[in-house]
Amino acid sequence: MIAETLRPFSGKKYLNLESYRRDGRAVRTPLWFVEMDDRLWISTPDDAGKIKRIRRNARVRIALCDIRGRLHGDWIEAAARFAQPEEAERAHSLLVRKYGLAKRLIDLGTWLRRRGHVVIGIEARPAEGGTIST
Repeated sequence: MIAETLRPFSGKKYLNLESYRRDGRAVRTPLWFVEMDDRLWISTPDDAGKIKRIRRNARVRIALCDIRGRLHGDWIEAAARFAQPEEAERAHSLLVRKYGLAKRLIDLGTWLRRRGHVVIGIEARPAEGGTIST
């Protein structure tokens, strides 16, 4: 099940995540994702810049894109949060199932560089005046 606002992402391969530096400048990153529990979930190395940016500011924007980050849809306002351990395990398993050998190879490279990974949930923001649940 996925929130109505996120329905265009269903079955797609890439999203562009826009997070913000301290000075407000946007940084866009194309990423793999999975759908789970009315959110989109991404996994990223634990030393990635987007982790620091999201810790400071959970407000993000997402849009469908191709592997190079070229947009294939409109931006959607969203909020990001770090997954709880059980959510991270489920989301990571779904990422491996969706992206197969390519995901396993990336995970191997991350492990060989002695880095971990962080799983982040992305929830569409409601219309003005609404609230985000965590």
